[in-house]
Amino acid sequence: MPNLFNEEIDTLLKDTSRSFYLTLKVLPKRIRSQVGLLYLLARIADTIADSDCDSTDEMLEALGQYGDKIQGRCNNLPDLDNLATLQSDPAEKKLLENFSKPISCLDDLSSSDRERIRDCLEIIIGGQTLDLKRFGGIKDNQITPLDNEDELDDYTYRVAGSVGEFWTHMTLDHMFKVGGENEARLFETGVRFGKALQLINILRDIPEDLRLGRCYIPESSLAKINLKPNDLLESKNMDQFRPLFDGYLDKASGHLDAAVEYIGMLPAGQFRLRAACMLPVLIGQRTLKLLRSNNVLDSDSRIKVSRKEIKRLKNKTFFAMFSRRRSMKILASNRDC
Repeated sequence: MPNLFNEEIDTLLKDTSRSFYLTLKVLPKRIRSQVGLLYLLARIADTIADSDCDSTDEMLEALGQYGDKIQGRCNNLPDLDNLATLQSDPAEKKLLENFSKPISCLDDLSSSDRERIRDCLEIIIGGQTLDLKRFGGIKDNQITPLDNEDELDDYTYRVAGSVGEFWTHMTLDHMFKVGGENEARLFETGVRFGKALQLINILRDIPEDLRLGRCYIPESSLAKINLKPNDLLESKNMDQFRPLFDGYLDKASGHLDAAVEYIGMLPAGQFRLRAACMLPVLIGQRTLKLLRSNNVLDSDSRIKVSRKEIKRLKNKTFFAMFSRRRSMKILASNRDC
């Protein structure tokens, strides 16, 4: 497998992936390029879909053309110049200006790896397209919620659970083999691993999404506690929202427990792979603790794990990575503390 991490690609990854870059650098070389490339290609799609553009149709067209290019359904690159100029984040502007470079890396992959990436991106872009259609054209002071829990679960699968599937395919294709029930269980927990991280992001980002007119908390679930999406704009409604919110935290925690099981199923000798999986779980566990003890509806106090804390968790990961037993002990203690 050729190393796709030339200086330009590595810079794009480092500038856009933040904490995930730490995970990426510790991954075994046999799958690092494939996972890094998937991340970049998915991040390009995400940047297109999140552009501050008045025309939803323009974003949908660009996203569709981008997906068609990835899938090999067309030869022409989409024109993303206008969307690039709209980016307030310099890293995302640079990413859209240079999006052709990650696409060209697909040709350097084996046919199997290329199809794995294409399959996953088809699901991810499908989720982003649904999101644009659902939330596009929102008027000022209007908040559009998801309808029900099935829509929320589908969204977390499309944009993150599918990545857990891809990650598992890569490990089984290149790192080790399992069979039968163990393989099925690895895929099941891998999907839940991805869902956990996405659900945590959704719960942490409620105020920011509301300002954009998006509410990922389903309307039907809010109605059961006599709340409407606009009520989540008021921090004083946290007590009324808390039982439902805590239920989502419990669900995310359950998904993280499945991620811990996933890590425990990795062969003892796969210490780099284990470390790469551990760090996002440790950060996720810590984020859940902060969400349980703070008012997430207070938009003036964004909940996030500090850089100092991430560094501490990173050190704990590297300390434990050579021992599966020690790794599992740290994951269990971090959940309970």
